[in-house]
Amino acid sequence: MIEFAPDIPRWRQVADVIRKRIEDGTYPPRARVPSVVQLTGEFGIANATAHKVLSALRTEGLTYTEPGLGSFVSYEGRQSTEK
Repeated sequence: MIEFAPDIPRWRQVADVIRKRIEDGTYPPRARVPSVVQLTGEFGIANATAHKVLSALRTEGLTYTEPGLGSFVSYEGRQSTEK
């Protein structure tokens, strides 16, 4: 687990961690990103917070969701972070 800064929303801090993992290639294009259950376990956050993390990454274009399969790194999102 990470130590959360008290003045920044937890969902934003977790989204920053996942975003950095996408940018550094830990999660390459089309790789699955952690699920809600995995995020709650790794970061000790609530389900609603984990949903907000995944929603934020999707809104930024970094990930896309395949119903029933999970969330994945979008190729376009990865490209735009490297510019």
